[in-house]
This record gives sequence, C-alpha cells and structure tokens, in this order.
Amino acid sequence: MSEEDLERYESEIELALVQEYRAVLPMFAYVVETERRFYLANEVEVQTLTASAPACIEVRLRDAWVWDMYRPARFVPSVRILTFRDVNIERLPEREFGG
Repeated sequence: MSEEDLERYESEIELALVQEYRAVLPMFAYVVETERRFYLANEVEVQTLTASAPACIEVRLRDAWVWDMYRPARFVPSVRILTFRDVNIERLPEREFGG
C-alpha cells in the first residue's frame, strides 16, 4: 500500500466518522472532550480526586459514543476517564420530538 493509498484510506475513514457523528448526535445529551478523545454521552458524572497533586479528574460516562477512527465499536455502555488535564463537558440543547 502506497503512502497515497494510506492517506486516501484514512480520509475515507474520517469522512465516514464525521457522517456517523452527525447521524448519532441527536441521540445524546452531552459532548465530552478530553486531551485524548471526544465522546457523546447521555449521563456524565465528574469527581475530583484530591489525594494526588495535582488533583486528578475522574469522569464517568454512561451510554456513550467514542470518536475514534480505528475503533470497530464506537457505542459503549460505560466509559471511565482519569486525567490531570482539562475536560470540557457541554450539555446539548434539548430537542423537541414530534410535530
């Protein structure tokens, strides 16, 4: 596989991921961004663990979707994130269903 073929393949995967993200976004209530990954989730719990210095942040997600090009299954029932870095959590606007 040439470098050009690999770049084309990765571009196709990324485009498919963007399309999947747009399709699944209405199913979720929160967007969560860490230094390593991007998630969609329906439940988010945050806890600061102060036993370490600097403090560690623990984020637990339930009913989540993970932005990862190489992951075969992006829907996961739960995720646990431990980080010393910033975490951005946004509540998505509620959508009205029906007519």
